[in-house]
Amino acid sequence: MQIKGFDLVMTCGACPEQYDVFKDGKQVGYLRLRHGYFRADAPDCGGECVYGAETKGDGVFEDDERTFHLTNAVDAIEKTLSASS
Repeated sequence: MQIKGFDLVMTCGACPEQYDVFKDGKQVGYLRLRHGYFRADAPDCGGECVYGAETKGDGVFEDDERTFHLTNAVDAIEKTLSASS
C-alpha cells in the first residue's frame, strides 16, 4: 500500500495489525494497532512515538478508520523526517 509516496508493508494482519513504512527504500517508520491503541514510531519499532490514537478496532482497524489513522501516521512520520533534515 502506498500513502503520499511512502510504502506501507503489512507485516501482520491482525492482533496486532502492523506495518513497516519505507521512503525511497529506507525504513522510516513502524505502525502498530493492538488492544485498541494505534501508534507510529520513527524510524522503527521502539523509536520515538510520533503519533498515537485510541481506535474502535482492538487488534485490527474497523474499515472506516484505517485510511484516517494510516494517513495521520504517515503525516507525522513525514513531519519528523523534515525536522531532522
